[in-house]
Amino acid sequence: MEPIYRKSYVVRSCDVDRYGRLKPSMVLFYAQDVAGSHCRQLALDSDTLAEKRLFWAIIRHRVQITRLPGESETITVETWPMPTTRTAYPRSTVAYDEAGNELFRAIALWVLMDLDTRDMIIPGKSGVHVEGLLRGSELAVPHCLIPASFGNRRSRQVCFTDLDRNGHMNNCRYMDWMEDLLPGDFHKDHAVKEFTVCYLQEAREGDTLDMSWQLCDGGVLRIEAHRQENESVSAGHSRVFSAQILL
Repeated sequence: MEPIYRKSYVVRSCDVDRYGRLKPSMVLFYAQDVAGSHCRQLALDSDTLAEKRLFWAIIRHRVQITRLPGESETITVETWPMPTTRTAYPRSTVAYDEAGNELFRAIALWVLMDLDTRDMIIPGKSGVHVEGLLRGSELAVPHCLIPASFGNRRSRQVCFTDLDRNGHMNNCRYMDWMEDLLPGDFHKDHAVKEFTVCYLQEAREGDTLDMSWQLCDGGVLRIEAHRQENESVSAGHSRVFSAQILL
């Protein structure tokens, strides 16, 4: 089977923001969708894994953006699995416009989770083998972001439309939530250039996430999100996601 998989997309009107640029959350959608299509070819899709009571989840994302395409543009997205590590299945993604110019590139750390216990299963015990490839152009694997607390705060509840087939909040919705922290007028002149997101726990329907955030020097937006817990649970155990976005 071809280790590099390619798929084309036409950017729809619902995929762009009010300024006509592709929403950064759609970058994650394309990366996830093309990976899903490749996994179907490899017989590692969600339905096949469900028979083994497993599912794919992403624990970290790093994305670099050269240009966000506009409505009606056709883009080609290619993806390939990288060599499996002790704990995860890294996957690289690159997108190009019709002239062959790079639009964005991404790396994601995929892991296998037990459908019943929701525990992570390491590759050596999963029985799932993925042949990896290194082309020399892959982004470095993102590190965990150091916990922090920031002065601005906002709470938001996870609702039905935030969920994916795995019953937790989809990674695309995390990105939409983070962009919503800043007003539309700010986004007019500050398109997203790069971002890293660490998904630390599942966010489930009905959870309320308390987000603290700060726009730091150099146009870097930092966000920390914790699940509202009772007082007997330490804050460290309720940390749901952490992100850093360069605007």
